[in-house]
Amino acid sequence: MADTIFMLKYRLIFGTLMVAMFVGLILLDGHLDGSLSAQKPDCKIQGTILAVFLLLIAIPANIELAKLIKSAGAKVFLPITIPCSILLAVGWYAAQFFPNKLQAAIIIFTFTICLGTLAIFFWQGFKFAAAGAFANIGANLLTIMYLGALSGFVMAFRTDFGAIAFLMYIFTVKCSDIGAYTLGRICGKHKFSPIISPKKTWEGMLGAVILAAIVSSLFAGAFDIMPIWQAILFGIVFAFAGQLGDLAESMLKRAAEQKDSSNVVPGFGGVLDIIDSPLATGVLAYLFFILK
Repeated sequence: MADTIFMLKYRLIFGTLMVAMFVGLILLDGHLDGSLSAQKPDCKIQGTILAVFLLLIAIPANIELAKLIKSAGAKVFLPITIPCSILLAVGWYAAQFFPNKLQAAIIIFTFTICLGTLAIFFWQGFKFAAAGAFANIGANLLTIMYLGALSGFVMAFRTDFGAIAFLMYIFTVKCSDIGAYTLGRICGKHKFSPIISPKKTWEGMLGAVILAAIVSSLFAGAFDIMPIWQAILFGIVFAFAGQLGDLAESMLKRAAEQKDSSNVVPGFGGVLDIIDSPLATGVLAYLFFILK
């Protein structure tokens, strides 16, 4: 119990510092492009700081995922996956520089995926011939889609819905992680995925739902983003979605027989361990805001 309390305090302290830094960057981003203030006109180009942030974390994220995949017996071609992931992640940002943003985004996404696929086949044939072809090609496609395409919707959400709505989405998802970890460590008994992630419990999921619903409601009420009932629904949906995203990364770590993707972030593991839930929920959050 003492170890649990110590680890919880450690994660809360270090997590608070990371949150403060990230919130500061997003607020600065929103201030610069006008999305924070109704008095200041919105700039044509939105989310520059977030685009730079996604570009920077794409490199360590690719390296971490490549190590996991290597442990499972396949190879990731980093000279291909890193630029493809970056192009997909910031494609929606880059599309803002063109007259027809939607058309530009579709072209960037389509050509990056198609040309990336051809490059993966070429690299596989040139370096390894047929040896491990299915595993290697599949692993590389997974890498660019998981780290690139899913990140692209995180960027799209920021550019299309603004800094405050973006913070609501991120806080809801990450606070669901905090709620799940806290209640799960304190009183978790009933496991809901004993094979993939033995430490995840239904009690933890309840903590995720409660905290996510509270956070989303506070954001919605304070900034008039959506009706409170929609905010509660948003919190419930994304508590489950965020935990499933975390479970997806746990599945990859389990396949690689690794506890964490790396130890670069004290108390949390690696970059993948931090971004797993926002990655998995970006496209769903974008869809929710379109349909609300």
